[in-house]
Amino acid sequence: MTDVPNILKGIGPHEGRELELMLAGKKPAAMFNEDLPEGFTMPDVLFAPYVESGRVITKEIMISFSKHPQLALRYFFFALPGEEWRMDRLIEIHRLIHEQGSPTTRELETEIGQLLGYQGRDIQAYLDHSIPK
Repeated sequence: MTDVPNILKGIGPHEGRELELMLAGKKPAAMFNEDLPEGFTMPDVLFAPYVESGRVITKEIMISFSKHPQLALRYFFFALPGEEWRMDRLIEIHRLIHEQGSPTTRELETEIGQLLGYQGRDIQAYLDHSIPK
């Protein structure tokens, strides 16, 4: 990953540091899709040695969009051993939102943040900036 410029304070504090934080035991899970900003390395490449050694568990899925079923996006999920349940729940949430067309809510976005290991203040900063009340 690379440094990500212009991210508001509190939003994306893990951005570009997911692997580093996971290997340090400070982040239980990470999630990406193939729609990465220019300059980013695909996460499956970066995480591959750690997946192969068993330090990180991964799942890769395709998620289509209810409004455009011909379109699909590849998602990558990573978790520390013992935290695989986080990937399963993240997949459920993304299928609900994208495939079933359910609207995202502050509650779902909060849960996503918690599953990914964000602190409460960081989740709140994201909600205040991105999700209407």
